Amino acid sequence: MLFNESGEIKQASLESYPADSYQELKEEARQCERCHLRQGCRQVVMGEGDTGRRIMFVGEGPGADEDRQGRPFVGRAGRLLDKILSAVNIKREKVYISNIVKCRPPDNRTPTRDEMKACSPILSAEINLIEPKVIVPLGSTPLKFLVDDNLSITESRGNWFNKGELYFLPTFHPAYLLRNSNMKKFVWQDFKLIKKSLDRIDEIYA
Repeated sequence: MLFNESGEIKQASLESYPADSYQELKEEARQCERCHLRQGCRQVVMGEGDTGRRIMFVGEGPGADEDRQGRPFVGRAGRLLDKILSAVNIKREKVYISNIVKCRPPDNRTPTRDEMKACSPILSAEINLIEPKVIVPLGSTPLKFLVDDNLSITESRGNWFNKGELYFLPTFHPAYLLRNSNMKKFVWQDFKLIKKSLDRIDEIYA
């Protein structure tokens, strides 16, 4: 897990990435060679979106389209995510979207625990700079890494979890929905909750 029960990032994940400049963080992160994944991909794919909106989506890792374009969630799963966001009147550019690992794992496999740990300082720096109030783990891997290793995405989706003042609302990864279209109705419910949370955040921090 990346966080302790107080909602603080565990010290092991905090390293010397810039704490006050998002642009500097992106520039430094794109030079990262902390693990072997960098040797097998085209580029480091950083998150993107509104760094001041206080809501953050976290997926697993870049795929082939993301590795080619240098942007997260731009393949089939990303296009589906865009449609879901649009359906609940959320503009993609008004949220921040990232992944646990920033380099594409071979054959789009699930990143290993060591790979996620190696990349965690970048994700930690993103979170520190953005200061989200709500994080949406997309799928089982980010749910376990961010919240609790023992949680199941099937049982946990649509439920709120909190650590200190930080709240998590996990839902299925859009790639899962491409294979299991009957689950879209549940994700629709989850995103309506996300929309309400975003509206509330906007009221508080307007």
